[in-house]
Amino acid sequence: MSLPPSSPEQLWPATEPREAEVTAGDARLVVDLRGGGLRELVVGGWSVVDGYPAGTVPAGRRGGVLLPWPNRLRGGRWSWRGRDLQLDVVSEASPNAVHGLVTAQRWEVLAQRDGAVTVGTTIEQRTGWPFRLAAAVDYELAPGRLTVTVRVRNAGEDDAPFGAGMHPYFSVGADAPGGVAAAELSVPARTALVLEGGLPTGGSRPFDGAIGTIGEQAIDTAVTDLVRDDDGWARTRLSGPAGALTVAVDGAWRWLQVYTGDTLPADQRRRSVAVEPMTCPPNAFADGVDVLVVAPAETWSGSWTCEWTPA
Repeated sequence: MSLPPSSPEQLWPATEPREAEVTAGDARLVVDLRGGGLRELVVGGWSVVDGYPAGTVPAGRRGGVLLPWPNRLRGGRWSWRGRDLQLDVVSEASPNAVHGLVTAQRWEVLAQRDGAVTVGTTIEQRTGWPFRLAAAVDYELAPGRLTVTVRVRNAGEDDAPFGAGMHPYFSVGADAPGGVAAAELSVPARTALVLEGGLPTGGSRPFDGAIGTIGEQAIDTAVTDLVRDDDGWARTRLSGPAGALTVAVDGAWRWLQVYTGDTLPADQRRRSVAVEPMTCPPNAFADGVDVLVVAPAETWSGSWTCEWTPA
């Protein structure tokens, strides 16, 4: 016996990739609603954000929103107000909790208008995470500029610690793996963490952000003591054959992670530079460094921008 099309046995959830797209002038932005992050930012023929195909799992957390913590947490172990907690880890080979909980989570469009879209999700309680947060990201596109604001609200009944970050990869014209060697880079920071396996060793070192031509340098560095302009924003500059980019962060972001993609799959390696705004460093939950805390119903927000000038 055949069933009518409207019967429950014939109903299935939507399985096609879901995304939101906005335009401004010759710029087009695509937000992936699996994770809420940047999938594409194309200006004319220039892919300013080195993105990924719709419906795929991006390598290296490409474009991702990093909540409720960015970067790595050693062994997924941390404690909060006397309570020992254990988050899920990536694998036995990489026994760390990495880049939060939302990169594979469904987000929804909360509002959309010409040139702008807001997406949001709820971070529910789970193993090693006994808190509840509402998260939203506002993307506003204008000719020559993208503004991104990350917002967090405590939707639970207890104080909630968290950290925030984003993971965009920026391209200035490299059209093949290794092409980022020709790019010029300047990072507004004075101090870098000493890292081993992406995790702090307990030390820091002076950092010279006037990197210049990247060449053969392999960069995967967490930096702080950001040098801010008179408006309070810190600006990273990247230039190459396609044009020049300025990535600026407001005072909410005390850290950056800069990464030249040396450990990505071979076809994506060293073709773009990740400039990751972060509120806290790797292993922050365990080390207690720059962890944010929001009381019930309290909110937090931080903004960053990308501006471009085609060659």
